[in-house]
Amino acid sequence: MTEPLVLGIESSCDETGVGIVRGNEMLANEVASSVEEHVRFGGVVPEIASRAHLEAIVPTLNRAVEAAGVDLGDLDAISVTAGPGLMGALVVGLSAAKALAYTLNKPLYGVNHLIGHVGVDLLDHGPIPEPCMALLVSGGHTNILKIDKLATTVTELGTTIDDAAGEAYDKVARLLGMPYPGGPVIDKAAQQGNPKAIRFPRGLSAKHDLERHRFDFSFSGLKTAVSRWVEVARRDQVVYDVNDVAASFQEAVADVLTAKAVDACLHFEVHTLLLGGGVAANSRLRGLLEERCEANGITLRRPRPGLCTDNGAMIAVVGSELVRAGVRPSSLDIGADSAMPLSQISM
Repeated sequence: MTEPLVLGIESSCDETGVGIVRGNEMLANEVASSVEEHVRFGGVVPEIASRAHLEAIVPTLNRAVEAAGVDLGDLDAISVTAGPGLMGALVVGLSAAKALAYTLNKPLYGVNHLIGHVGVDLLDHGPIPEPCMALLVSGGHTNILKIDKLATTVTELGTTIDDAAGEAYDKVARLLGMPYPGGPVIDKAAQQGNPKAIRFPRGLSAKHDLERHRFDFSFSGLKTAVSRWVEVARRDQVVYDVNDVAASFQEAVADVLTAKAVDACLHFEVHTLLLGGGVAANSRLRGLLEERCEANGITLRRPRPGLCTDNGAMIAVVGSELVRAGVRPSSLDIGADSAMPLSQISM
């Protein structure tokens, strides 16, 4: 069977992505980001993001088709992020995908954005061992997933009960006077600091918390602890190194994420762990997870940093998996679902 040629569209937040794959081979991955338009607001503004998608979708599509060197008529399917994400942003990408599917008479697949962050690993490392575990860490989501079959069976084992890890990075960066987005700037500062300078709390890691929230996360308390520490230091006119604060905060985040992900692998006797999501590009998270996986006989698979952030190729490759698995295409009248559950791989 010829590998399916699939075009994927991603528009869940502030990146307009269009990717084209043939099976697990990436032919094109074009991204237009509106992040600079959100910097002065300290976070993504949904209306601005939606308007940016409207302006970028056609040029990004054209660049992807040109880069891949394919004809739209040769596509086997169109896949698109149907959720979760910002409603207005999702609608732009979904509308474009529907128009293409209808005009070209091609099957449409409305794909779960978070499953895309798992599937993107296919582009770097080939078929995903099943079952496997996945740790997804992004601006709006922090989850541990058990993947029995990527196209049909995904189980959410844990999630954040308050802030996602990426949100905590943005908030801590703001209180330290660093620009948005916070992840990259804190990571850079942390590399110059001492991660043992301050012992910040590890959320949901106490014995009584593990009984109810073994695989869940909480970063709100950590964010508050950093805020209070900085407030007291400034009040008492204590001279401190902001790099030490960044490093100590980052160590607390990476410690909890990696400990719980490895624990899930050991508990379910799964020997492969995938790391995905925008925060998966974080140097300390990648390094500590590698150390702990190696110590416990777990194979760690991490996509290249450039594929960790939102992109169309990850949606295209999940679409390719759905085609190969014989999953029924979505209807052209599907709507965007801003709270699409992780158990729903496609619509």
